[in-house]
This record gives sequence, structure tokens and C-alpha cells, in this order.
Amino acid sequence: MLEKRAFIIRQARYFFDEKKYLELDTPLLCGDLIPESCLEVFETKRLFPHGSKKESCPLWLIPSPEILMKKIIAHHKTNVYQICKCFRNGESTGHLHNPEFTMLEYYTMGADYTDSLALTEELFAFLAQKTKNPLLNPPFERITVAQAFEKWAGFDLFTEAGKEGGLETQARKLGLDPMPNLPSGVLYDLIFIHAVEPKLKTQKPVALTDYPAFVPCLAKKSDNGRTVERWELYYNGIELANCYSEETDPQKVKEFFKNESAEKEKTALVRHNVDHDFYKIFENFPCCSGVALGMDRLIMALTGRSTIDGVLITIK
Repeated sequence: MLEKRAFIIRQARYFFDEKKYLELDTPLLCGDLIPESCLEVFETKRLFPHGSKKESCPLWLIPSPEILMKKIIAHHKTNVYQICKCFRNGESTGHLHNPEFTMLEYYTMGADYTDSLALTEELFAFLAQKTKNPLLNPPFERITVAQAFEKWAGFDLFTEAGKEGGLETQARKLGLDPMPNLPSGVLYDLIFIHAVEPKLKTQKPVALTDYPAFVPCLAKKSDNGRTVERWELYYNGIELANCYSEETDPQKVKEFFKNESAEKEKTALVRHNVDHDFYKIFENFPCCSGVALGMDRLIMALTGRSTIDGVLITIK
């Protein structure tokens, strides 16, 4: 498994090197992070030499390299990729999660989420050929979030989301018991996890596209105003990758940080610093699309393992 893991990572690196993407190696310790209310992070402390005016300062392990990669993109406006460790606190260990995991993240200039999907299909075709695993061969199946809710949850997502209590009513019809007056985004997640996600256990990769705009993220809004340009890739019910057409409007990024920071303050077990001037890098930011892909899960799929701990490097 050590040899297979090394081979797959080496081939992924070769794929992007051949396409002239610049490989990055950004720090894993960061003084501020993107506020994401759904994630918990790891905090540590930098100690200064004896006699310094400042004894220590807090640092956080990155949950993804996004914040630092985007700062480089703002300056250099070039295609980039990175394979690195990421850290998320409060994660379960074993089947699909580990608090420390390996991420492949790549950004393509002048591209949108459809271009990134085509690039990811090309990556999967390359890795499937190298590992002799035809199950992950493209083309990916494609289904919109709205189509998935219609097919498996049995209702029109946007019609019900527009009604007072519509999503709550639909959740109860599905046998769920949500607390009263939950936000639309929370009810969406509840229904998705119980009614839609279990149906994505296909033998071919499936791209779930066009997420509802009422679920906050840093993806560009679609022309229809109801959805954002985002997809997530599933294989055998396992989420492998997440992609956006990146939001480049400074004010929208600023508003996202403001809203997520407020939510984080209410719910976070581990609070972290936020760079509230981060939005300023988008005053001259290129149109681009980024993909975050879980390498451990991809290695698991390519090698036919059923749990993520079967592909992690563990030393006892």
C-alpha cells in the first residue's frame, strides 16, 4: 500500500506538471483562516525566544490551503496546484474521515466549474489508466442538485425553499424531526444527508452540480440567481472533490467572511483569527476555478479499499 500510495501521488503530480501548473508548498501553520462554520480547527502556539517582548502567539493548522493559494494567485495569476496535509478537528476516525488528511487542490485561470470538471475527468482517466482501474474512468455521470432532490427526496427544492416552512414540512414527510424554525441551509443539509447522499452510491463517479445559492460558499452565482457554479464529485457514495467557479467580487467575499465569522462566534469550539482584509486581494483577482480533492479517498477508490484507514500511513 505504501508503494501504491506513493505511485498515485507521483502520477497526480506528473499530470499537473505536464500541464505546466506551478506546484506550491504553502505553510501548514497560519495566523488566520477562512471562517467556515461547518469546520473545527486545531490551535497551537508559537513560542518566542526568552527575553522577547512577546512571549507567544496563536497559530492554526490549515483545514485547506485555499487562503494561502489564493493570495499567490492574486499576485501571479497562474495555474497552480498543491498536494499537502490538512487538518480538521472534531472529525471521526476510520471509515471516511481522519483529522489529518492529504488534499490535492488545483486552480485554473480563465476557467469556470465546467472547465474544472473536464480537467478532473482528464485526471481520473489518466490515473485510472495508470492504476488499471476502469471503474473510475470518465465520463462522469451528471445530475443537478434540483434534479437529485426531485428524484430522491420527492419535491421541487426551489419551490419548497421559497415557501414559509416548506423545507421543514418536506423534512417531516421524509420521517425526519427537525427543530422548528431552522435556517434553509440547515434543513437542506439535513434532507440531503438523509435522502439524497445515500442514493449517490453509483459504480461510476457522479458529479452533483449547481448547488442552491442559499447555501453559503465562495462560489460565483449562476445567471439564474438561484444556484451557484459548484459541483461535488461522488464515487460509491463517497464525496471525493468539491469545485467552484471562484467568487471574485470583493464585496461578496467580504460579506461571506462577515456572515461566517458571526456564525463561527456562536458555534465554534475552537475560535481562530480571521483576516478581515482578505477580500482586498479580489480587487484584481483573475477569473478562475478551483478544485479540492481528497487524495486519501481517491487512493482508497483506486486501490479498492473500503475504508480510509486502509490507505493512511500509520506507524505503531
